[in-house]
Amino acid sequence: MSQSNKQFHLNAFLMGVGHHEAAWRHPRTTPSNALDVVHYQNLGRIAERGKLDSVFFADGLAVGPRVKNNVQAIFEPVTLLSAIATVTERVGLIATSSTTYSDPYTTARKFTSLDHISAGRAGWNIVTSAGADEAVNFGLDGTPLHAGRYDRATEFVDVTLELWDSWEDDAVRLDVESGIFANPDKVHTIDHNGEHFRIRGPLNSPRSVQGRPLLVQAGSSESGKDFAARYAEAVFTAQRTLEQGQAFYRDLKARVVKAGRSADDLKVLPGIVPFIADTAEEARALEQSFTDLISPEYSLRQLSNILGVDLTEHSLDAPLPPLPPIEQIEGHKSRYQLVKDLAGDGKLTVRELIGLLGGGRGHRTFAGTPEQVADELEQWFTEGAADGFNIMPPYLPGGLEDFVDRVVPILQQRGLFRDDYTSTTLRGHYGLGELDNQFAAARAEATTA
Repeated sequence: MSQSNKQFHLNAFLMGVGHHEAAWRHPRTTPSNALDVVHYQNLGRIAERGKLDSVFFADGLAVGPRVKNNVQAIFEPVTLLSAIATVTERVGLIATSSTTYSDPYTTARKFTSLDHISAGRAGWNIVTSAGADEAVNFGLDGTPLHAGRYDRATEFVDVTLELWDSWEDDAVRLDVESGIFANPDKVHTIDHNGEHFRIRGPLNSPRSVQGRPLLVQAGSSESGKDFAARYAEAVFTAQRTLEQGQAFYRDLKARVVKAGRSADDLKVLPGIVPFIADTAEEARALEQSFTDLISPEYSLRQLSNILGVDLTEHSLDAPLPPLPPIEQIEGHKSRYQLVKDLAGDGKLTVRELIGLLGGGRGHRTFAGTPEQVADELEQWFTEGAADGFNIMPPYLPGGLEDFVDRVVPILQQRGLFRDDYTSTTLRGHYGLGELDNQFAAARAEATTA
């Protein structure tokens, strides 16, 4: 394959002891690691050893169907990343936080805190929570409507951006002799009064090293793509074929340009779950050893949750029952459509379908040698389907170690990935420039007028 002077980005999406739903049962993992902060700190060090752009933790606000047969997400992710920040120096730190069940002020404050603690390495994965189990934990009888969730999210992000700008870069003075901590003329109220939020401001935390955290988004519905085109600087997406990846890439980049931004302002990072071994046969056998440990009871509950159809009594050896049209779905529309398409209108049995979903819940899985994994990533990158990749190790820490120690060196030799960090901030890792503070910009414009 041809080499390119352009390099791609790598994020490690970390989950418990691995993304495969049976990872905690496999002899390559230690289940108790899911409850041990040292385990996660070690993962941060491994990712930094590989010069990865960032590590990422998803989040959920309910127990859901996992508690009997699968490991829970034990830690609130911003708190966990703060612990990882203390043992790393360069790798970026991205956490999910929902706009549906939180508020802009506390969200702005916790991510600014993480950015200060990590010296400019924080990122926010913006989600709109869609689970019914989450809704009832916040006093609602059902899932909020899809369109309403994105309306709230739009105002939520706008207000958060204002709060992050409420302190100008040079507002903090720390002038001991005169007794001035900060220049009050450079600390601003925002006086926001909108449909969903009324917030005076300013934020009670100064502007952080990189101005504000990196903005990440993962929705692939029509509303999600429009939202990403307006705000996101990185998008985590689930595309299973090169053709699907290319179509998504073209569509999203066109929306970014239509929104008045440069296409390079947003990086598209498809997810991949790599099973790595010395030979392709050994890699496929490794993947099968995880598939053999899948709990059908758990998988049926997970599939029911994704599709909004109760499959817990459905035969494993029959195809899916008729599914409602996507217009009737108020949950995660893009993941619903992905699973529906994967089922192939009855071509797969439910047992076959849950086997395909077990590794990454619809993300692409790939079993092969380090060279074959590198070839696959290079092809997607050079043929216009990705700006980088969301690496989802099926088991941890071994799956991440294999990628960092066996695949990354190949990518470096091919000139596809950095040999060392060239920036100290997460925004710098993703090749994004400095941000102007809106209040400072307004003052400068008034001065020159």
